[in-house]
Amino acid sequence: MFLGKLSANEIRMQASNVARFRLVCAAKSHRSYSIKPRTTHLHTARQSRFLTSCVCNNNSNSHLTHVDKQGKAVMVDVSDKNITKRIARAKGTVLLGKNCFELVNQNTMKKGDVLSVSQLAGVMGAKHTSTLIPLCHTLMIDKVGVTLELNDDKQGVDIIAEVTCTGKTGVEMEALTAVSVAALTIYDMCKAVSHDIEISNIMLVAKSGGRKDYERVE
Repeated sequence: MFLGKLSANEIRMQASNVARFRLVCAAKSHRSYSIKPRTTHLHTARQSRFLTSCVCNNNSNSHLTHVDKQGKAVMVDVSDKNITKRIARAKGTVLLGKNCFELVNQNTMKKGDVLSVSQLAGVMGAKHTSTLIPLCHTLMIDKVGVTLELNDDKQGVDIIAEVTCTGKTGVEMEALTAVSVAALTIYDMCKAVSHDIEISNIMLVAKSGGRKDYERVE
């Protein structure tokens, strides 16, 4: 009844005013409830200061060699290091559970020979470490050995990898990558039977040939 008494121009003006009012309300509501990530820059700055302190603390033997004084990631310059024979060993365990373990033990998994395929995957993983880990150097690897053994007590597979090279930097990342990729391949080949598979205890066992040797104490 009321709109019928207005001219066409007046109706258009009323509609335009209502639309503007709704836009203003929506903008106010957005400003009231939106959360601005103001802490992001603070977090980044604190992280940078922490990383810088790790690098610049000359009184400590522990520092991050892949971080510069500004807290940015860098690749380590190994040009001044001596060429030596480097060896690293790593290990890990894949807990399969009863059903998967029996199938792997009997070599009746539908995807094929789990242990053989995973062993080859570990060797390939070691050779591709520098393409997977951003700041690793590309190395001329002399040898990669990956062994997988069934563990009846754990109903799982024990993985051991040993990598050797003659170069200016160590091969512990290659050994760890070999174990990790072998373990993931075991999971991939067994996941159709169970998802309760557990990859655990991947660790460096020993390394030699660098500035200082290391051997894990069990």
